[in-house]
Amino acid sequence: MRLRESFPAAGSDYLGGASDGYEYHTTFSGSSLRASYDMVKSFLQEEGYGDIPIPKDLEELVHFRLSTRNKQILLFDDNGYCHNPVKILFPLDRRKRRTILLYIYNENDAHHLLKYHRKLSKS
Repeated sequence: MRLRESFPAAGSDYLGGASDGYEYHTTFSGSSLRASYDMVKSFLQEEGYGDIPIPKDLEELVHFRLSTRNKQILLFDDNGYCHNPVKILFPLDRRKRRTILLYIYNENDAHHLLKYHRKLSKS
C-alpha cells in the first residue's frame, strides 16, 4: 500500500525513513543533487503524491534554497520547497551537497493544517 493511503504508524520504519505517526522523513543522497531530486520526484509519484505541485527540475528547486548561513534564520524558515503535505529541504550542513531531505505529513490527522504550518505542536 502507498504511503498516502496508509501513513506509517509511530515508531515504524518505512522504506528507510522514519515516522512518528504524523511526520514521515527520509533522506535521498544520490551521485549528484540532480540524481537525488530525481529520486525524490519518483518516490512522491510512487507513494501517491503525484498531484502535489513540486518544482519541475533541480534548477527550479534551487531557487527555494535559503541563501543565508545564519542558523538563527534557519530556525524559522524551511530551507527548501514546501507545499502541503510535503517539504523538500536542503540540509543545514552545506557539506552534504548531494543530499535532499523529504518530509511528508499525515493529511488525515485531525489538526494537520495547524501542525503543518507550525501553529500547533505535533504531539
